[in-house]
Amino acid sequence: MPIPELKLIERIRRMAGILAPAPGKPVVVRGIGDDCAVLRLGAGSDTLVTTDLSIEGVHFRRDWYPAGFIGRQCLTRGLSDVAAMGGEPVAFFLSLALPPKTSQTWVDAFFRGMLAHALEFNVALSGGDISTSTSGVVADIMVIGRVPAGKAVLRSGAKPGDGLYVTGMLGVAAARVAALRAGKKVEVASAQPTPRVRVGRRLIGVASAMIDTSDGLSTDLKHLCDESGVGAIVYAPALPAPAGLDFALHGGEDYELLFTAPARKKVPSKIAGVPISRIGEITRGFARKDKPIWLADPRGRMHRLKPQGWQHFSG
Repeated sequence: MPIPELKLIERIRRMAGILAPAPGKPVVVRGIGDDCAVLRLGAGSDTLVTTDLSIEGVHFRRDWYPAGFIGRQCLTRGLSDVAAMGGEPVAFFLSLALPPKTSQTWVDAFFRGMLAHALEFNVALSGGDISTSTSGVVADIMVIGRVPAGKAVLRSGAKPGDGLYVTGMLGVAAARVAALRAGKKVEVASAQPTPRVRVGRRLIGVASAMIDTSDGLSTDLKHLCDESGVGAIVYAPALPAPAGLDFALHGGEDYELLFTAPARKKVPSKIAGVPISRIGEITRGFARKDKPIWLADPRGRMHRLKPQGWQHFSG
């Protein structure tokens, strides 16, 4: 088995030599390490590029979700990455592999769900590839976005003293998966998350760092803190956690935005109709290599918050 996902990404990153934009290649403003790569292809705006792989049995199950739900969810993943950079999605590409026995009815419903979602955000399906799969359905989405030049919100901009915020509610998707695993009947059609594209664009100039909560708050906050070289404190009572604390901390697939903002910036309680919660603050850490993340419980007691969200190859 490969090493756990976070370590594997860092290993690939070192091998690729993209710890910083490569000398002589100014087109790559930001490579591995954020929700999207940032490319400067011309004056005035930067291009955002992200890819997301959705695999049957890993990211979704056809016996749990209708085809339209799965199609929409595949696109949501990429749109959310663009939102986390403050960008506007403009086009997407789909490479789709299907088992030979997949019914055309299922395929049509998959595309209807995906294309209806694309219409919501005025993003065009612009190409891709079709192949046969020897196992389950595999969908690889690439989303292209744009952001004003130099304005992409990176994971690396958080500073000690910044407030820590999150959009919407946390843990709802993970609670739904837990119920499905337990064999319970769950209404899924009305429970799909919405990528926070409009919120992300409004956060340009407000957010100092940002990431989406696709892998769970505890894991995604570690990504942000590692890239920024900071620690953090999360206040448990402040979390918007309708399904409970554990789901809010470690459950993924909410596709909310987790962001930081300097104390001098006024962050409204709602942006584009979406609730915004202040859930903590960024800290300096206690040693050069030790930038811990803490969880403060309702009594004010501090507990080390370890990343326990989704990570491939983690066992």
